Amino acid sequence: MRTAYSVSTVRAAEQELMARLPEGTLMQRAAAGLAAACAELLGRVYGSRVVLLVGSGDNGGDALYAGARLARRGAGVIAVLLSPERVHQGGLAALRRAGGRVSADAPRDLAWADLVVDGIVGIGGRGGLRPEAAELARAARESAPVVAVDLPSGVDADSGEVHGEAVRADATVTFGAYKPGLLIDPARERAGALRLVDIGLTLPEEADIEALQHADVAELLPYPAPESDKYRRGVVGVVAGSARYPGAAVLAVAGALRGGAGAVRYVGPAADAVLARFPETLVHAGPPDKAGRVQSWVIGPGLGEESDALEDVLASDVPVLVDADGLRFLTPERVRARGAATLLTPHAGEAAALLGRGREEVEGARLDSVRELARRYTATVLLKGSTTLVAAESGPVRVNPTGTGWLATAGSGDVLSGVTGSLLAAGLPAREAGSVGAYLHGLAARRAAGPDGAPIIATEVAGHLPAAWRDVTA
Repeated sequence: MRTAYSVSTVRAAEQELMARLPEGTLMQRAAAGLAAACAELLGRVYGSRVVLLVGSGDNGGDALYAGARLARRGAGVIAVLLSPERVHQGGLAALRRAGGRVSADAPRDLAWADLVVDGIVGIGGRGGLRPEAAELARAARESAPVVAVDLPSGVDADSGEVHGEAVRADATVTFGAYKPGLLIDPARERAGALRLVDIGLTLPEEADIEALQHADVAELLPYPAPESDKYRRGVVGVVAGSARYPGAAVLAVAGALRGGAGAVRYVGPAADAVLARFPETLVHAGPPDKAGRVQSWVIGPGLGEESDALEDVLASDVPVLVDADGLRFLTPERVRARGAATLLTPHAGEAAALLGRGREEVEGARLDSVRELARRYTATVLLKGSTTLVAAESGPVRVNPTGTGWLATAGSGDVLSGVTGSLLAAGLPAREAGSVGAYLHGLAARRAAGPDGAPIIATEVAGHLPAAWRDVTA
């Protein structure tokens, strides 16, 4: 599992370790890892041309010491000093001893570079880049690949927010631990490929952010035992679709069936469309509490203005996933009154409506938004988007690493609701169901799009869900 820690946690761990080590040891460890990553990107260090963008903090020191290591291997290294009066003196002296020099003409030197190292602002920085730094960052991006030191300058390490201009890196070399902003958009897209350099920190067992990997998902996936029947595997109730949106019901049922449900009970007006595609579905005219036994409910996709069914489902004693139109009728009080788990799955626009904020505000502050929703509704919340986040009332927020832009297509959220509902029915807690559902959904979309990427539709995503299971457990 990939984990990320807040700046305060990382700083505390650094201070604890520095108290036990000779002065400068941590910076030398970071510089060694940074230099090694730069060497790999360059391919051939001797004769290469490296420009360091050096700020006043420790990130500038890391960049200077790494530059000295590259210079000793035959690279031509030039440092652009943004705050000469506050530059890390030890790092600058090391660079000069190794044959590096200080820039006298930054635009010319950036045009000359084979690689640019961003050491402008460290993890404690807040707000966007100052005008001079922003101009250099733009010039760097146009001239050569950019490697960020610890994180791209100008992004918020704790939240992933970007206020103003920020560096857009091709790769980021981070030290000791991943920072939340490296995993969460809009900052994540500016980080490029990530490399973690172990500098020996001792960190708490519980992280601030978690990102599941294949092995984690494989451990959570529910498998039928030899004595299983369709009821033991989990029955999902799906309340979805309307005269206007019958396809939403079909897609939600598809996600539930291909997500591993033992059976699906469908309640709603699109029964004919559902049965035509999936004759194994158990259909009922409603209301939901008369449809038969289920282990979870999924309600909302394509529901339209029907709110009576939501009252019925929320009154049940099984986990409930509320999506799409179902979210419009929710209040925090209705969710808090439930005894069983509730999982909300809004996109940014729906989350904005639930929070009373603008959509742009939610998209720019995804971590804050999903945490606030989980607190306000005392529920688990899966916030869909360029980085899908899953937050419970307490514990680490989960970040899904498998998403793809091809999922921005009509009906893909309905499929996600179905597969996640099937995991709830199989007994996974809401946070695990949301995390695993999003992971499989993203893998299925990537398979549908192919290695080179191609337009996909939601039914193709549903069709690739069994293959996504195989990918995880192979």
